[in-house]
Amino acid sequence: MVAMLCKELELRKEESQQNIQTIYFGGGTPSLLNSEELDLIFETIFSHYKVNKEAEITLEANPDDLLTEEVIKMLDASPVNRLSIGVQSFFEKDLKLMNRAHNAREALDSLELARQYFENISIDLIYGIPGQSNREWLDNLNTALSLNIPHISSYALTVEPRTALERFIEKGKVKPVEDEQYREQFEILVNTLTTNGFEHYEFSNYGKPGFHSQNNMAYWLGKPYLGIGPSAHSYDGRMRKWNISNNNLYINAIEAGNIPQQSETLSTTDSYNEFVMTRLRTKFGVCTDDLLEKFGKKYQVHFLKEAGKFLKDGLMIDLENTYRITPKGKFLSDGIAADLFFIE
Repeated sequence: MVAMLCKELELRKEESQQNIQTIYFGGGTPSLLNSEELDLIFETIFSHYKVNKEAEITLEANPDDLLTEEVIKMLDASPVNRLSIGVQSFFEKDLKLMNRAHNAREALDSLELARQYFENISIDLIYGIPGQSNREWLDNLNTALSLNIPHISSYALTVEPRTALERFIEKGKVKPVEDEQYREQFEILVNTLTTNGFEHYEFSNYGKPGFHSQNNMAYWLGKPYLGIGPSAHSYDGRMRKWNISNNNLYINAIEAGNIPQQSETLSTTDSYNEFVMTRLRTKFGVCTDDLLEKFGKKYQVHFLKEAGKFLKDGLMIDLENTYRITPKGKFLSDGIAADLFFIE
């Protein structure tokens, strides 16, 4: 697989001639890569692509993969300069319910060890977990603050189809979370982190100054990106591509010198809808001048007409032709964006 990742990087080098600002190892468990495999991937990237000296290079990891100093030192010796660690919760019962491989002690130990070598660390935390009280959710946040973690990504738990959690809820073994509790815990999240020096710069992301995720910001601002590996998605500003998800089929295709992917060219309407959805999730909001320049008068007029009701209800605010979601509307941002979509 690593050899084929490197070969795909070579095959697609003409697709990215600009300076690379971010590199992100995600999807699956990239922390299982050893030093030789990481070195091979980085050697391929640096040989075929122009990488900015100050590029943000992130590696996703689970706590149970970061429990030895040997692993942390190996990552520290590599070009990786940012870790994204899937903690999810510091409570044992939450981790068991979500069927996580690590326990609460390992979550703490991995962060304490990682902090000795990495300054730029992000953790994932989940709210809206069945049985999780507001007090416990606040304790989760306070634990992260006590560890001096500079970036937190936090998401509401989604009950996926055909999972054990869905079956537990259907059988009445686990009580589903009410919408009001999601809202309360979201408000606790925002208030706790913003009063402790974090900027709420995107709906699910909070960072201290200098620690915002540059990789994710590129997605939200519509910048091109190149995705390598099975299931990876790419975007060049007008076309979206995605690789086949089957590992064996991916390996066979790349080995034969073919890139196993499908693609679609976004229509003006698709691009407008994505622009509205992603920008409204961020601190930047939607500039109506940008709408006119990028998509034309029809889309700008549509946006202004539909946004009026949200301004009236105090869910959006207009400052110098830039529309942003207000604190009152934050929890409803996806629904607001959907109402602003242009439907052919």
